[in-house]
Amino acid sequence: MVAQTVTTELEKYPVFPACEAVPAATLPTCFDAEVQQFISTNFELPEVVVNEEYKGTLSVLFEVNKEGSFQVIYVDAIYDELKTEVRNVFDKLPTIQPPTYNGEPSYMQFTITLPIPLSTNSFRISENGNELAEDTDERIQQLKNEYDAIEKLPYENEEYQSHINIPLSHHQYSLFDPSLNRIGQNNHTSMKPFTYQNVDKYYDFEGNYEALVKDKETWLGRKWWNEHMVAYKGKDFWFTLDPGVDLQAGKDFDADINTYNNTRLVYTQGGLGKNFNFFAVVYESQGRFADYFNRYAESHRPDGGNPAIIPGRGIAKTFKKDSYDYPLATGHISYSPSEWFNFQLGHGKLFIGDGYRSLLLSDNASPYPFFKINTNFWKIQYTNIWMSLRDVRSAVTEDGSFRTKYMAKHYLSYNVTKRLNLGFFESVIWENDNDRGFDFNYINPIIFYRAIEFSTGSRGGNALIGLSAKYKFTDRFNMYAQLMIDEFSSGDILGGEGSYKNKQAYQLGAKYYDAFGLKNLCLQAEYNRVRPYTYSHNSITLNYGHNNQSMAHTLGANFSEFIAIARYQKDRWFGDAKVIFATRGLDFDTAEDSFFYGGDVYGTEDNRPSDLGNNLGQGNATDFFHTELQGGYLINPATNLKVYASIIFRSFTPEVDTDTTFENNTTWLNLGIRTDLFNWYYDF
Repeated sequence: MVAQTVTTELEKYPVFPACEAVPAATLPTCFDAEVQQFISTNFELPEVVVNEEYKGTLSVLFEVNKEGSFQVIYVDAIYDELKTEVRNVFDKLPTIQPPTYNGEPSYMQFTITLPIPLSTNSFRISENGNELAEDTDERIQQLKNEYDAIEKLPYENEEYQSHINIPLSHHQYSLFDPSLNRIGQNNHTSMKPFTYQNVDKYYDFEGNYEALVKDKETWLGRKWWNEHMVAYKGKDFWFTLDPGVDLQAGKDFDADINTYNNTRLVYTQGGLGKNFNFFAVVYESQGRFADYFNRYAESHRPDGGNPAIIPGRGIAKTFKKDSYDYPLATGHISYSPSEWFNFQLGHGKLFIGDGYRSLLLSDNASPYPFFKINTNFWKIQYTNIWMSLRDVRSAVTEDGSFRTKYMAKHYLSYNVTKRLNLGFFESVIWENDNDRGFDFNYINPIIFYRAIEFSTGSRGGNALIGLSAKYKFTDRFNMYAQLMIDEFSSGDILGGEGSYKNKQAYQLGAKYYDAFGLKNLCLQAEYNRVRPYTYSHNSITLNYGHNNQSMAHTLGANFSEFIAIARYQKDRWFGDAKVIFATRGLDFDTAEDSFFYGGDVYGTEDNRPSDLGNNLGQGNATDFFHTELQGGYLINPATNLKVYASIIFRSFTPEVDTDTTFENNTTWLNLGIRTDLFNWYYDF
């Protein structure tokens, strides 16, 4: 190997550690030898080059900069795979002593020609010079070629190997739920949303996507039926950009209301390097819904004059005379420095549990800011979550600003055996009283919140604890459970006297995958029971709520509920069926009886009718029935764009009719097309 150099008394070659003791005159030879040795050791011939028995050369223009780092400027090769491999090798080169000119750090450019297949005695490295005082015309021209040198690589569904959260969608999650629940797997299924990378190990996203791809030749055909609208991949990054919609048109036949929803959205996702990912959605929406839905939204209106809070979405302003306008933005960034840790900062929703409902944390409320750490090792997944929430009621608003409160959570999931999983949950809520702000007592990820709550003032926070369990009887059948205890007091819980402090809830459920041998048919049954006053608090700002919505179950508290669900998909066709029976205890809200009976998590316990004798369903006992049928067709599996039709039958029968609680029935038909990125809950 010969290094062609033009050396002056003012310039000095970059120095590898192995070359530090050699004379200055032989530095070029030593530098060339070190580069040659490193490339020979680390360069791997791409498979396509081997298969096609290619013989030739490739050229690399690179430089060593003022920091001593190697930078590839341009690669000239017949195969993109060769270009990628060369860049990967140069990225691994260590930082060395930089070249100098007149004693000051500088840069030096080189051209290396590599024979293919690799032959060490045929390497050729030539120096291109190192003009230090000013850029030469040649260097300026090279810099001006940077834009044209940017490589565009074929997009290969990088999202499926990313650390991006899979959007929460009950039907979408039901497709890979069977793959996550086989006996003997050491994964965890309670903490949602999942990331694509965690699920891809068990469920072949790429294979299932390819099975749905339609043979389309035109650009429009591919974008409509198969692909993201924009998908770009470079050397160390990728991103997609898609428009989306949630367009609904329907009718509430009982109330004679024409309903609609008009959501336009744009969402993007991508990755920088291997460990950093991002996802963001911006929604602009207007809508009018069935009568019961509109009344519920308006009964939860915020302070400040806005007419409603759309359940699960957020604060709405008036649109025209009888509709709502509710903009929204969600998203997150995700960073995984190793296989053990994932850090996320976002504005969205989280869910804990294996059921349709969650008594620990559900996606029922509006999106909120959060920071989450997921740690996976051995048989354990440990999750820490910190949230900032809002209380938007007039009673707690100060100077036109909504009241801020904070929530911190721990959830430890432990695979006891290859069939049994146990989960341990704790949560604490505190408000910004005495200018307390975010209390760093709760930043420690491995403490018991109850002790901290006591040390900071027992009335200054609200701690809840919970347990979860799942047992896999077979690969196709499992059962799950949750227990939530709010304001733990063993005497009140076990006393049997109906104390209002006996605030606990439990869930029992079962899932049957590929039911009766029919692939992709999932059956689910679930029972939820929540005692009065659970999730509420004597300091009403410390309730388990956000934006006037429960952070747990949609129905709040003081109810029992049975749910049966069937989900099925074949190719691009899908269908869901859901039936719910519930008994609820609501308030009378009359002049004769204004007591709080424990159903609304925003009620004040100081207004309870009695300390003892509190039973589930107390107050205005109400029978609730809800059934929902939906069928549709998946238009684009890359964006989850669907066209569908749904019908809801709802019956609401209180024991006593009042101005705010009265018997009503609903038959609501809907037709729509939507990008399925979140769950709509109509069953309250």
